[in-house]
Amino acid sequence: MSNPDPASVPPTLPPSPAPPPRNGCLTAFMVVAGIVMLLPGLCALIFGFASLSETHFDSSLMPLIVLGLLVGFGGIMLIRAATRGGRRQV
Repeated sequence: MSNPDPASVPPTLPPSPAPPPRNGCLTAFMVVAGIVMLLPGLCALIFGFASLSETHFDSSLMPLIVLGLLVGFGGIMLIRAATRGGRRQV
């Protein structure tokens, strides 16, 4: 029977301190701001589908549609960040 070599056992690291919890008011503000940012994205989807279904395609609306979709995507990411909390990805 052999004893394990103490040099071969890796040392354990102390647990890292948890980040402080986020303020509940900040989380609510982030969710509300995210929902408000979803509205331009919804309008962009409606106008995008409407412009694609027309017989003549008006390309002058395309930058506004893309901008609205980007703002809507930002709203989704803001809501996601608010609901996930202060967790860090490792």
